[in-house]
Amino acid sequence: MHRRMLLAVVVCFAMTPRLGAAEPNSLTPEEQKAGWKLLFDGRTTDGWRNFKRRDVSPGWKVEDGTLVRATNGAGDIMTAEQFGGFELVLEYKISPGGNSGLMFHVTEEADTPWKTGPEVQILDNAAGHDANKAGWLYQLYVPENDATKPAGEWNEIRLLVAPEQGATWVNGVKYYDFVKGSDDWDARVAKSKFAKMPLFGKATKGHICLQDHGNPVAFRNIRIRPLD
Repeated sequence: MHRRMLLAVVVCFAMTPRLGAAEPNSLTPEEQKAGWKLLFDGRTTDGWRNFKRRDVSPGWKVEDGTLVRATNGAGDIMTAEQFGGFELVLEYKISPGGNSGLMFHVTEEADTPWKTGPEVQILDNAAGHDANKAGWLYQLYVPENDATKPAGEWNEIRLLVAPEQGATWVNGVKYYDFVKGSDDWDARVAKSKFAKMPLFGKATKGHICLQDHGNPVAFRNIRIRPLD
């Protein structure tokens, strides 16, 4: 399939509600046929590990079908597998005043994940202590609206990353488009704190990473469709 046609199909699917919505942490037959796979089975932390570790720290727990950053010192966790182009969907529930993040194309060349992988912010917009709000591509891309639900409620992030197109949706509302490595991207990076980080955003393949920013946060329905 021609790349432009492929991306059109991806974007169209991204804006389509789940057909015959399955139980949490499961896939509908339509999703399975389309190439989606679960990154979290709702029961274990299989397929995940802490940054620069082989296992998952006790600070991350599976509770009632959710992956929870429960205690201090949990650390950032990431998928064991690496992905290049993909469409990713997850749901998060942030604590009051809480902060977390979803990073992609993370490598282990630097001392923290955010020095290589761009981050979609996760935040309690009402009481969180960060100028970058939920759904923003940290210090790079800002939406014109806010579709988030309050702390304590489930929010959905949908992230598309492909060589010629990228986009982010929150609760079904499109926030912004981006093309990683484009002139526009590079110009925004040059004006951000990441300008001093030579490895930031350079990898075209890497881990999906969930951030421990010191606050409780829960995740579920983490699923991905590789586009390589």
